[in-house]
Amino acid sequence: MARGGINKAVVQKARTALLARGEHPSIDAIRVELGNTGSKTTIHRYLKELEAADSGRGAVPLALSEQLTNLVNQLADQLQEEAQAVVAGERELLERERIDYQQRIRQAESRIQQLEGQTALDAERFQATDHELQQLRELRQQAEVENARLQQANRDLEDRLKDRDAQIHSLEEKHRHARNTLEHYRQASKEQREQEQRRHESQAQQLQLEIRQLQQTLIIKQDELTQLNRDNARLLTEARQLHRDQQAQQRLLDQKAQALEALQSQFSASEAVKLVLEQRNQNLQSELDSLSQAKVRQGTSRQSHRAQRATAAVDKATPPAKKQT
Repeated sequence: MARGGINKAVVQKARTALLARGEHPSIDAIRVELGNTGSKTTIHRYLKELEAADSGRGAVPLALSEQLTNLVNQLADQLQEEAQAVVAGERELLERERIDYQQRIRQAESRIQQLEGQTALDAERFQATDHELQQLRELRQQAEVENARLQQANRDLEDRLKDRDAQIHSLEEKHRHARNTLEHYRQASKEQREQEQRRHESQAQQLQLEIRQLQQTLIIKQDELTQLNRDNARLLTEARQLHRDQQAQQRLLDQKAQALEALQSQFSASEAVKLVLEQRNQNLQSELDSLSQAKVRQGTSRQSHRAQRATAAVDKATPPAKKQT
């Protein structure tokens, strides 16, 4: 198809101008004369018509070189059409590859969504485990407060028994032994309580309530001490009662110690579960990062492949330079 208004009259005018200058009116010369516009096939067709008309009027036949040039130009146009067909096939292949890449990307995105859902589920499990650990810490804190209250009560009993008759000396020895045991336990757990003190400031109100209860207990014990001072005659009986109370408190303390050990075991197991979940969360995050990087590499590879295909198509579509006859 002619481009830029190329028609037979324009080609005839350019051919006449070349002949007037003594130049051979070849296809390339006429195209240059027309400002490098127009299809060589169209120009060739118009030239044949004009040459046929000149031949009918007794014009001189075309030279063999010009006939060869025209034949070469026809072959070049045919090669260009074949190259365009090849380019169209390559484009169709590239389109199919693009659709395949898009399908792979959608599959990768689906996998990423599945991993994100699994990560969210693991995060919920992690939060539930952390909540259980918090509850265990609170139970342990309560047990420690109760142990401290018992220790203080034992110290108060010891202070009262020091002022009594030598008849309760054996009871004081047993009480001192219990106090030393409790002091050793308190010293052993003191460092652990100090490490968690900052994370349990919310328990201050509960501690204050325990202190008030302990103060009320101290008031009651002071009343009991006053009653003991008034009832000095019943001192031995009360001392035996205190001994029985001490044994009961010792049993209670042993129970509390066992409960604290059980809580410590649960806390250690929960910490192990927490570490496993954290490791699993890190592995899932690493897999998610790898998939994201693979997606980026696929996009880069697809763009590079597309550029190579386009370059190859352009190289195939561009005909080789022709020699001027």
